[in-house]
Amino acid sequence: MRFTNSIEIALAREGVAQLLADPAHLPKWLRGMVLHEPVDGMHGHLGTRSRVVMQSGKQTMECTETITRRDPADLQTIPTEVVVHFDREIVGPGMWSVVRDRLTEADPGTTLWESESEYRFTGLLMRLVGLLMPSAFRKQSQQHMRDFKAFAEQGKDVRDVRG
Repeated sequence: MRFTNSIEIALAREGVAQLLADPAHLPKWLRGMVLHEPVDGMHGHLGTRSRVVMQSGKQTMECTETITRRDPADLQTIPTEVVVHFDREIVGPGMWSVVRDRLTEADPGTTLWESESEYRFTGLLMRLVGLLMPSAFRKQSQQHMRDFKAFAEQGKDVRDVRG
């Protein structure tokens, strides 16, 4: 299963890239984030493997994330014509996923975030989930992007949302 989501964020690309790359901000916009800790390498750097624990209701899932592309490596000054890339591979029980994020300057002070996701499933249960609920994965990804937009533009923290 493969899909692409996108969203415009009213913040300069350098600011968006820095917020996305900072692990301290993950729990503020990534719903269900319990833990994101590097086990090999430095957070966000190329080749780094991290242990990731997510929770949805009473379900907890642990997986391994590997950063497969971060370009450019320095996010402080990014030339206008350069597209920022953050790619990662995520492996968990019955699931393999790759996410390719691209940040481009839509207008001065506005960033277009495009996120391409690909999922593959193993095991009968996970294959059924993938077949019966493909839109759930797209909707969850789009929700994460909307939450990030609210955090980046307005400082909204998903942990403050109840319900």
